This record gives sequence, C-alpha cells and structure tokens, in this order.
Amino acid sequence: MGSAQRLLLSGDEAVARAALAGGIALGTGYPGTPSTEILETFSALGGKAQWAPNEKVGLEVGLGAAFAGGRALVTMKHVGLNVAADPLFTAAYTGVDAALVVVSADDPGMASSQNEQDNRRYAEAAALPMLEPSDSQEAYGFTLAAIELSERWRMPVLLRLTTRVCHSKTVVSLDGAPPAAPDGAPHFRRDIKGRVMIPANARPAHRRLRAKLAEIARWGETCPLNRVIEGTGKPAGLGIIASGIACVHAREAAPEAAVLKLGLTYPLPLGLIRAFAAAHARTVVVEEGDPYLANAIRAAGVAVESAPEIYRFGELNVGRVRRLLAGDATPEAAPPPGKPPQLCAGCPHGFVFELLRKHGCIVAGDIGCYTLGVLPPHEAMDTCVCMGAGITVGLGMRHVLPPAEARRVVSVIGDSTFVHSGITGLVEMVYNKPPTGHVVLILDNGTTAMTGQQEHPGTGRALDHAPAGKISFEDLARALGIANVRVFDPTRETGALDRALTDALAADDLTVIITRRPCLLAAGKIRQYERAAGACHEQPES
Repeated sequence: MGSAQRLLLSGDEAVARAALAGGIALGTGYPGTPSTEILETFSALGGKAQWAPNEKVGLEVGLGAAFAGGRALVTMKHVGLNVAADPLFTAAYTGVDAALVVVSADDPGMASSQNEQDNRRYAEAAALPMLEPSDSQEAYGFTLAAIELSERWRMPVLLRLTTRVCHSKTVVSLDGAPPAAPDGAPHFRRDIKGRVMIPANARPAHRRLRAKLAEIARWGETCPLNRVIEGTGKPAGLGIIASGIACVHAREAAPEAAVLKLGLTYPLPLGLIRAFAAAHARTVVVEEGDPYLANAIRAAGVAVESAPEIYRFGELNVGRVRRLLAGDATPEAAPPPGKPPQLCAGCPHGFVFELLRKHGCIVAGDIGCYTLGVLPPHEAMDTCVCMGAGITVGLGMRHVLPPAEARRVVSVIGDSTFVHSGITGLVEMVYNKPPTGHVVLILDNGTTAMTGQQEHPGTGRALDHAPAGKISFEDLARALGIANVRVFDPTRETGALDRALTDALAADDLTVIITRRPCLLAAGKIRQYERAAGACHEQPES
C-alpha cells in the first residue's frame, strides 16, 4: 500500500477534511472569523453544508440531524456559542443518536471580535466533553475522535479551536481509519423520555449525563488524546501542563521541560495531572485566556503555578511564554501601532454615515463592516454590543431620553446581521413602540461582507451560491405592521435618502429605511452568480 496522503492545511481546512472522511451528513453554522472556512471547504470538497440564519438555528438543525441518525457538524466563532447556548445546554441532557460535533473557534487577542471570552468555560457549564487541537494535524485527528466520542457516549462534543490553530497551516497526514459508519441509514427513533425535556424527563437525564462524564473522565486518564512529552532536561525538573496552541509555544520556549499535553480538556484527567505534578519539582500551567486549567487543577488539590494576570490578555507566543515561565510580570511593551481599518473608498455605507453625522444622530450600531463607521472620517456610531443589539439598544434609549434627544436616536444594522438577530428587534419595536417612534436603517450590501462575502437568507443564494429562497426585508417590515418602509440606493439617491431621514427623525412614527447597493468587493461575484442562475433557468427541457 502507498503512504498516507500529506497536505499542507489550515486548521479549518483540516476539520473540513476530517468531516468528509468521518461521514458528516450535514454541516451547518453561521459565518464568523476564524471558523468560516470550515464549512466553505467542506462544501467545496463535496460535503452537504449550509449557512444558518444564526448559530442557535444552526445548532438546532444539527441536533435534529443527529436525533435522526445523521452525523452533524455545527461551526461558529466564540461569541456565536452565546447565541447557541440555549439548545447546547439541553442537548447535553437529550443526547444524540449520531455524532454531533460543535466547533467553537475562539479569538484570543480579538483579531476580529468584540471580546476575547474563553469558551472552555462552556464545556464545564454545559457538561459536555471538549477536545482542543494544537495544530492542523490534530485538528484533523481530533475531529475524527470527536465523532467517535460523540457516538460512543451518545452526546454532543465541543471542538474548541483558536484563531492561530484555525488559520495557521501545518502538514497533515490523512491516515488512520475513519470512524465506523453509523448502523443503517438515518431514521427516526421515538424516544419521548430522552428527547422531550419536561422536568420529569430532565431529572433522570441529568443523572445520566453526570454518569457519562464520570465514564469519560476515567477514559481520559489513559486515552491517547492526553500524553506526556518528555523534555531534554532532567526528568524531575520543570513540568508544563498545556493544551492547544499554548502547548506548541511551551515546547519551543522550554525544550528542556516535560509537557503534559491535554487534548481532552473536559472532563480533566485529574489522576494523570496529579501524577505528572508529583513527578516534577516545579509544575507550571501555560494557557491562553482565563486560568481555566490552573483553577480546575488547584481546585482538585494539585499544587501548580499559573500565569501572572498580564498573560490573560491577547495571544501567547514563544517570547511571552519564556517570560511567563520566568515569572516576569513587568509591563509588556505596547505593540507598534498599525493602520486602522476603514470602509472601502466609495463604500455605500459611507454615504449613510455622512448623513447620520450631518443630522447629529445618536447611532446605536451593530456588528459588521459598517461598524467601521465609528472610526474617522465618519465617527458616526455610539454603541456596538452584539449581533442585533443595534435595534434594541436604540429602542431602550428612545424609551428614556427626553423627546428632543430621543428623536436623534437611530439604529443601524446590516443585512446579514438583521437576519441573524435583528428581526426580533423589529417585533419589539412594533410591540413596545417608544413615544417618539423609532428609525431603523438596514444597510443591505447583498453579502456577509466582514467575514469574506458569504451568503445569507437575504441574498437569495445558498452557501455554494446556488439559487435559494430569499427574504424581502421590506415585505417583512410591512408584514409586522410598520407602514413607513423606504428603499434607497445610497450612492444614487443620496438626496432622497437625506429627505426621508429628515422626515423620519421629525415624526413620532416607526420607520424602516433600507439602503440597498452591493458591496464593492462582492458586486462582480454577485453579477456572476445572477448570470449563472439566469442561464440555468433558461435551459430548455430535455
């Protein structure tokens, strides 16, 4: 037999390859850096993949597939797991009939995020096993292991990646036998006590869940996902406990040290950890983000050192790990200033922000490339919290500000973000109308621009850009009972948009203004997709 195929892959690409090899029947999720390329690659390789309106929907669709015996992969960035948390916690109780792998791609250092929360906490809170690869080879292997683990214990598994693992490329050997295929084709198996989480069923489900975790913890003591890598120094010298990319940095920073490399980081193999710490004169936990490992190990009565507080922020690297191991807590040099991001020259959003600044609006903003409207030269955004909050935060301000000031409040949200979590904001606006009304601007550029021009339910195209159902924002707003709904091209109808905004700010009514013009970077591709769709429709019947 020939040697195993070797490819240079990013962590995201490796997960996608493993999903295909592991028989994933459905991949779903919401695009968010650094996770986006997983589903795009899975689709390009021939897997069935689709974008969901948001992460909660994606996880629920994946859960349904796993209930029916189809293996599912659900992907999102770290803040997306906040949106999906509701089904995640209960899915631990219901369990699954086929594998359900939930990818959380964390962003230490906030390369493209509004916070740097540490989603390892979700594993403990939701009581789900968690795997953490450190490079692309492990991203491949751990995805396959997650599929096996999920089906062995019939529960979802968290696969926690970070930006550096997602986007760095390492050589991957596509060897090893994939998990055995599920028994038979997907089918429905009725299980009311296991699937309907009323209190009478949830109480015993919780006990079953804890029993599963205890079994997994015992398995973790000897499983190959957790292993000791001996260093070049004295065996009883420095020991390092690490997981993920921190393990790679630690091995380079201190090659003399022995490293306990944890791949299964919930539940922790406390017996293995206790023995490793006892065998070394000094044991240090090296980890990015929160002291998740250090606190859990100390809580078990094992004496270990953890990083000084300054290393809780941003990504680790070899130099920082060397300082960490030396106990150096002196202030770090500030990184050199980079060029601040900005809207593309001629971006349709820029015309909108200039009008908002001209009118002295108080702008409740949202997540997307238009968030850059907060920066010079526009400086026309006052709040940005999370997906969908632009509408609801704006409503909150309208409710309490004096009328003259309230009428200056405008909510700004993008098209993909509106579908993700802005629709319920419109429902709130209709149901609890502020005395001064409200003005919502939906900036529709026909794509999910910030994460790489992905499709969404408002574009009329699926993940692979093939034609799909399309949501009409204006029809939806009118169906909710909002009478004043206007649509403008912000570059060609700037004067009309200005007059409409003037009227809306002066009225005590509810107004939705949609500014619609394709993203400059996506416009060419959109035309190609539309031509391709038109050509398909024009094909004569055979």
